[in-house]
Parts: sequence; C-alpha cells; structure tokens
Amino acid sequence: MSNLPFDGAISDFFRNEAPPEVREAIETARKDSMLDPSYPYEARLEKDAYRDELAALQIELVKCLTWVRETRRRVAVVFEGRDAAGKGGCIARVRAHLNPRAASVVALPKPTEREASQWYFQRYIEHLPAGGEIRMFDRSWYNRGVVEHVFGFCKPEERATFFAQLPDFEDMLVQDGIHVVKIWLNVGRAEQLRRFLEREADLLKQWKLSWIDVEGLKRWDAYSEAITETLWRGHSGKAPWTVIRSDDKRRARIAVIRAILSGLDYARKDKDVVIRPDPAICGGPEMWTDNPAHG
Repeated sequence: MSNLPFDGAISDFFRNEAPPEVREAIETARKDSMLDPSYPYEARLEKDAYRDELAALQIELVKCLTWVRETRRRVAVVFEGRDAAGKGGCIARVRAHLNPRAASVVALPKPTEREASQWYFQRYIEHLPAGGEIRMFDRSWYNRGVVEHVFGFCKPEERATFFAQLPDFEDMLVQDGIHVVKIWLNVGRAEQLRRFLEREADLLKQWKLSWIDVEGLKRWDAYSEAITETLWRGHSGKAPWTVIRSDDKRRARIAVIRAILSGLDYARKDKDVVIRPDPAICGGPEMWTDNPAHG
C-alpha cells in the first residue's frame, strides 16, 4: 500500500505522462536552478538579499495597514494563479506582521447548495473589506473563468454571463471606494510539477494536494487557454491584472508586496523601498501571453 497521497498519482504522472522535456528539466536540475529557460534569472534570489528586502517591505506593510485603519480605507487583494504557483506563501509573507483583525484572508470552500443557486458574485460580496480593512482573497470570483470551466463545474452560458457581468461588478467596487489589486501568479510547467512532487513526498505538505491538482496536471493546455481568456477579459483600467512570474518564490514574494504597496499613497511611505516591481518578472496580461507555454 502506497504511503503517498492518491497512491502516488503525481509520481506516476511524472514517470509516464509528463512531456519528456519537462521530465528532463526536473531530473537534471540543481536545487536552486530555474527550470524554465525563458525565466530571466538562472537561480533563485540569494537568501540574504531576499531577507533584507522582505523585512524592509514588511515594515512598509505595517505602515500601510496603520494608514488604512486610520483613514478607514478599504483594500481588496485578489490572489490567483495555477496550483503550486505560490499563492499561500505570498499571502503568508504579506500578513506575517499585520494585525489579523484588520488584515484577513478569505478562502471560500465549495459553494453550498443554497449558494450555488444565488447570483454568482453574491457569496463574495459579504467578504469584501469594511472601512479600515485589507481583505486578501485566496482564489476568488475568477474561479468561474478558469477552474470551473476547465473541470466542467459550470455551464458555458454561466461562464458567458460571468464575463458579461464582471466589468460592471468590479467597476462598482472601485467606484464605491474599494482599492482592488488583482495578482496572477504564473509558474512554469516543470516548476509546477517539481513542487507537486515535493509536496507528495513531504508529510507536512501532503494536505495541500487534491484530486484537482492531479487531474489539472493532465489539463495544462485547457488551463492555458482559459487563463489567457480570463486575464484579458478581466483586465481593465480600474481593476487591472498584475501578472508575476513565480518560478522563483523569493522574487515573486518581493514583487507581490511591491505591487500591493505601489498603488497606495499611504503615510510615511519609503519610496526607496517601495519601488516598481521587477519588470523582468512582473507586468500585465502580456507577461502571460508572451509565454503561453510557461504559465
């Protein structure tokens, strides 16, 4: 009997179904090397540099939340991306030193039967930030654009209605004074599989895996098509997408925090610390479509 989740389905995919170039990239890689040849850096950000930058940015996050609370601002940060792209790690670094009463995470489970019969956006509305709050959505209403579509959890006409209503929904949030940040974390195919294999073998991380992850490995192209459409159709001047290549988790976390802070004019902001996110790994939807095989 296998002691691996799902009877070692991820290892089985790696051995028998993964594209040869993906398998070779994983088998020949050094620990800190980047597996995607199109990624602009050959190795992860050096640990000491990462720690210094992260510490400085986390101080800025504390300043920002203090300002949000004092001014009663409302901030909603949407985190999306492929499985194993690093959403949880980024969220953890953002909220590490923030007051959990004012900076909280929304991670909704599968909708109940009652919720499934409601207006699609309805269950997300009650979790939007009140005055003085930052709410971080670990996945969001964009489930309908990608995961639900890829796995057939919604009808084509339901997805079409979602895209038709999406611009007005997000425009209303912004017009009402909510500052909306939308982040898509974009990870390469080999790196995603390497992370899944690590989770499969780690007793402390196996809980992160699900059958959706296993089946999703087989639907890379379907995901790519759905993501491309969703990023472009969900991108607007009032609520734009920020796409961050997350093959290096350290660089991605730094870029995420800078992307959040850059759009807020909070008190005592250190502009030497809060600089523009690295344009080599951070941009709009074009950051995705320029590399459709690597997202």
